[in-house]
Amino acid sequence: MKELLELIVKSLVDDPDSVVITMTESEKGINLAVSVASEDVGRIIGKEGRIAKSIRTVIRAASRNVDKPVFVDIV
Repeated sequence: MKELLELIVKSLVDDPDSVVITMTESEKGINLAVSVASEDVGRIIGKEGRIAKSIRTVIRAASRNVDKPVFVDIV
């Protein structure tokens, strides 16, 4: 899932080298934190959060085989 998220985010931003995805696992689930350059934050969030919502939907669908829920945070 981390690789899929990285592929999606890098295709959306102007500076793909600045994309950093941190994965942490806890009892509640898996948390993927996305960090991009400050100029690219708007591209990841989109108007009214539509792109961020779409990214979360794709990752949720891809993680159906995982026992824990997966959360995506944009930092």
